[in-house]
Amino acid sequence: MSTKKASVVSRPLSPFMIGPYYKPQLTSMLSITHRLAGLILTLGSLFITGWLVALAAGPAWYGAYAGHMLAWYGQVLLFAWSWCALYHLCNGMRHLVWDTGRGLDIKSAYTMGYAVIFVSTILTIAVWILAYAV
Repeated sequence: MSTKKASVVSRPLSPFMIGPYYKPQLTSMLSITHRLAGLILTLGSLFITGWLVALAAGPAWYGAYAGHMLAWYGQVLLFAWSWCALYHLCNGMRHLVWDTGRGLDIKSAYTMGYAVIFVSTILTIAVWILAYAV
């Protein structure tokens, strides 16, 4: 039998050990944000579905529901939902570019990551400006 000791691994075992062992990177944070955006889109879709049900139920129900949607908290939820939708769309297009084998180096990945954040924010603001302009 061998009496060798098992070598101690001095590196973290998982990137989920954020803190003193793992420095968050833009690509990992965008990946986590993409998943959270998908979850928020799912929950926000229930909010939108409630609006459609209230619309179908008649003016009284719609008036009650619209009161919540037009309140500050409803507007914040709708803004967050719309940003998540546009972020998820832009980040999905970035993944499609990666599927072609392009943009996989670190510099390109970071450039496209910042572009996703910037474009999704600008698109969200543009959608809300257009929505209020009508």
